[in-house]
Amino acid sequence: MIRLFNTVAFRLAMGYGILVLCAVAVISAILYLGTVGVMDREINAKIFGVSDRLTKRFEEHGLEGVQQGIDQLLTDGIDSDTEVYLLVGPDGTKIIGNIDLLTGRPIQLDELVDKRVVRFGRISNSRLLPHHFSNGSILVVGRDMQDVHEINQLILRSLGMGGVLAVVIAVGGAILFRNQLEHRVAAIRHTVLEIEAGDLSRRIPVLDSNDEFTRLNHDINHMLDQIQHLMEGVRNVSNAIAHDLRTPLGRIRSLLDEALRQDRNPEKLSTAATNAIRQIDDLTVVFDKLLQIAEAESGTRRQSFEPVALKEIVTDVVEFYDAAAEAKGIRLTIGIEGEPTTLGDKDLLASATANLVDNALKYAGNDSTVRVRAIQDRNTVSIVVQDNGPGIPAGEIEKVMMRFYRGDQSRTLPGNGLGLPIVSSISQLHAGTFALEDATPGLRARIVLPRVRT
Repeated sequence: MIRLFNTVAFRLAMGYGILVLCAVAVISAILYLGTVGVMDREINAKIFGVSDRLTKRFEEHGLEGVQQGIDQLLTDGIDSDTEVYLLVGPDGTKIIGNIDLLTGRPIQLDELVDKRVVRFGRISNSRLLPHHFSNGSILVVGRDMQDVHEINQLILRSLGMGGVLAVVIAVGGAILFRNQLEHRVAAIRHTVLEIEAGDLSRRIPVLDSNDEFTRLNHDINHMLDQIQHLMEGVRNVSNAIAHDLRTPLGRIRSLLDEALRQDRNPEKLSTAATNAIRQIDDLTVVFDKLLQIAEAESGTRRQSFEPVALKEIVTDVVEFYDAAAEAKGIRLTIGIEGEPTTLGDKDLLASATANLVDNALKYAGNDSTVRVRAIQDRNTVSIVVQDNGPGIPAGEIEKVMMRFYRGDQSRTLPGNGLGLPIVSSISQLHAGTFALEDATPGLRARIVLPRVRT
């Protein structure tokens, strides 16, 4: 039971109940003051009005005029159940009225007072306004308040019953709110426990409603999708790294072991050391590229983004590879359309472009053409590298985007299967996309980035 009262859901539910009760209390107070208060003001105004009229009659016609006025009020049949009048002469005798002479403690003149009087032989709780005339006589105008008291009690009883009903509704609503809240939170906790146990495929159930919990569950599920994707990527990368490192490390060990087992000829030892260093350098390149991918995926380089003209990047990369292309008999051309500019990291975009050109020169074959273009569209800019070589089979286009994947065509050439994943990571870092397309013949690699207007 103590645990129940200590839950966040219970405290939220009680807060909801208290808010409901406060709202009911405020509404009840407004209702009470708006009814009883208005009635009191109307009664007081009427008493003062009648007293003023009778005082004016005294000034015009004397005490006899007041007596006639009271007699008319008592016999006109208006408010006969509630009206109270009394005229007392200078000698203290009753001249006219429907209540007995006032007894007990003297009352303040010209001020309203609630007092018990005898009216028509019965006790009456009345509101009185006594006024003293200049000749010593006293005029009392008032009203029997019994009906007002009954209305007051009726309103209070109604408000009391409404308050009790409001408490019941508030408590019931609080309990229902708590149960609903705990049910929704329990679904999240259950999913979290299953994921904690190792089942990354579990997701939080999403209802058809569009409330805050549904949107929260959508966001959490999307986050879990991303986490599962990253975990699978890490698992695949780990497996690929273990597989790809095992082979070169085994070769290095074999080279060194063979060199040590022989007659330790200096020339053979030097050759073995040279080969080992070369393969270690290849492993260093692999790790450098993995670090480049990790850096791009972390998003830390976004802080240094600035407007970058793609024309400069494409021109520099083409000039860098121009000699290598000429040595292979490949025609390397450049094309610029508009003034393509994006917001990004110039070094990373140059690295991505260089990877694409390097792949094209490597796989397009001799006597082929590689065209590098920077294109400006309405809202985007693109870097396109296209060749007319053999291309990539349709079934392998998605696979070559995976880290360490190398198709049948590329296994005979140097490489580590990280070039295209690096390009993809850099494109995503720049809020862009990267795609490979069949150019028939050849392959078209396209990086699309958001355009920045300068």
